Amino acid sequence: MATDPTRRPPTIDATAAARWRRLAPADGSPWLHEEIGRRMEDRLQWIKAQPRTWADWAPLRGGLEAHELVARRYKDAASFVIEPESTLGAATGQALSAPWWSARRWQGGKARFDATPEDGVDLLWANMSLHMAADPEALISHWHKLVATDGFLMFSCLGPDTVRELRALHARLGWPAAGHEFTDMHDWGDMLVHAGFAEPVMDMERIVLTWATPEAALAELRTLGRNLHPARFGALRGKAWHQALKKALPELAPAEDGGKGGEGDKGSGRIALTFEVIYGHAFKPAPRVSLAAESAVSLREMRSMLQRGRPGA
Repeated sequence: MATDPTRRPPTIDATAAARWRRLAPADGSPWLHEEIGRRMEDRLQWIKAQPRTWADWAPLRGGLEAHELVARRYKDAASFVIEPESTLGAATGQALSAPWWSARRWQGGKARFDATPEDGVDLLWANMSLHMAADPEALISHWHKLVATDGFLMFSCLGPDTVRELRALHARLGWPAAGHEFTDMHDWGDMLVHAGFAEPVMDMERIVLTWATPEAALAELRTLGRNLHPARFGALRGKAWHQALKKALPELAPAEDGGKGGEGDKGSGRIALTFEVIYGHAFKPAPRVSLAAESAVSLREMRSMLQRGRPGA
């Protein structure tokens, strides 16, 4: 059997990934996720399509404020929420419900938690979840099924340069990997096409976050994810290791504040970590099938093809 050229070796511990998905954010959506969601929502101004229906994938961690921005932009569109983890459904519903006196009730469509339309939604919004998926190709294929013909997927995730300073620190001190490997944006584009999407557009930016103390840096990192590397350290770390990490962080990741001399403030003691953010969107074209002696297509695909004419025409 030929090997699928787009399939990469597994680099994520599936059990750890499932455990992370079930963990509800303690203090709402992470700040970085909200900021990335705001930047991704701003990109919607360049897309001419006006969705009549849209769905938000896992907004409790992806960004509650970002959800409201999209709802406000498409206030006449039916809004759906997809929470893949049933244990988080109640918390998501409570977080997105607005009291009767709140202006939020009138600024966008009320989120629905029932099943999405059989024919799919015109926009599937998925902020900051793909890089934590144990099987991202399966997730992209699932997203493809949720999008209507001529609809589009809008997503963001972290890229390979994320926390490169922390990875270098671990390598220098001889410690196991600081985190699982993240996928390059070009590989995401290939996976989108392989799943059936068309015209993928990918872009990337780097965001540098700084903290005054190691404690603050580590606290925020814990809200953003976990180390899902299969070869990560398999036991609990001791106090000595934790102290070594806190001591090393300011030395290996100094913030370059760019003082008057233009060379940066290397002695500030602040900690800086880089986050590579990947944004992507792709459209779902009408299905095209190669007709053989026997050809199997779904009822949904058949309906779409009948509306457009013969397959392949």
